Amino acid sequence: MRRREVIGGLLAGAALTRSFPALAQKTARIALLGGGTAQSSEIFVEALRQGLHENGLAESRDYDLDLRWAEGDYTRFPELVADVLQRNPSVMMANTIAAIRAAQRATTAVPIVMLHINDPVGNGLVASLARPGGNTTGLSNLNEDLTPKFIDIITAILPRARSIAAVFNPTNPSNRILFESARTQAASIGVTVRPAELPNAGALGSLFETLAQNPPDALLVLADVTLLDQRDAIAALGLRYGLPVISGYPEMTHAGALAGYGPPRREFYRRAATYVKKILDGTRPQDLPVEQPARIELSVNLKTARSLGITIPEFVLARADEVIE
Repeated sequence: MRRREVIGGLLAGAALTRSFPALAQKTARIALLGGGTAQSSEIFVEALRQGLHENGLAESRDYDLDLRWAEGDYTRFPELVADVLQRNPSVMMANTIAAIRAAQRATTAVPIVMLHINDPVGNGLVASLARPGGNTTGLSNLNEDLTPKFIDIITAILPRARSIAAVFNPTNPSNRILFESARTQAASIGVTVRPAELPNAGALGSLFETLAQNPPDALLVLADVTLLDQRDAIAALGLRYGLPVISGYPEMTHAGALAGYGPPRREFYRRAATYVKKILDGTRPQDLPVEQPARIELSVNLKTARSLGITIPEFVLARADEVIE
């Protein structure tokens, strides 16, 4: 895969002459609209706090966090956005396409910072990466480029794999595109990818029961916040049913999935703090280019491999950025 040049270096040189009005209040209100739950998102919120601290912002003194969680129900975002706007936020942050669209429909005045979003240009959230326009900027996750590589990783670890089930969220408009990308790549090497839709977290148990009736050789988890939110349960069910789980989340490998390939999501939250700081200092979102990840990690869980009776090839281990024993 040819990785795109990281645009983040442009942030330091972004023009400051044309800016949003400086904040009048002493303590800024930073709202975060998350697709998951508070409990499963703790590590990401802590990464955000770390990033804000690194940018010289102290909680309570310089900012207050207003955290809102959709708990997997993306239809709640318009309501959550309306409630947040009543509290006059200085910045809104969001980690799903649905949340960003709800925020964009509700306001053109409040700056919006994207967190690890699938293809923000293709999904119509920004005009371009270099010149996002409007009141929205932030971070893209490159999943549209990474998804075909998942098939290569699965077949490298499981060379006899011929059937893959791809778990995705049907309410996430980008997930169907990612699914088709994975299916096309797999078909080119004689591997079948079949859909395994997870419309809500409550359907996870029944999904695995259905998969167990005709077990695939591997389970590919596509990029979606609801699925990341269920990383512990997905990894545990994969082990219970003997299904090797591969995802785009290193955090899912930490939870017990077999392997992962993608940027660490915690790093997105830490990096997003730079956008918040620049916006609070008066820079307009449209003057801040959208950043892409600088680091893509391959992670492998050897404990899970042993439990599943899988031997990870040495060339895969040599390439891995993280091997969990």
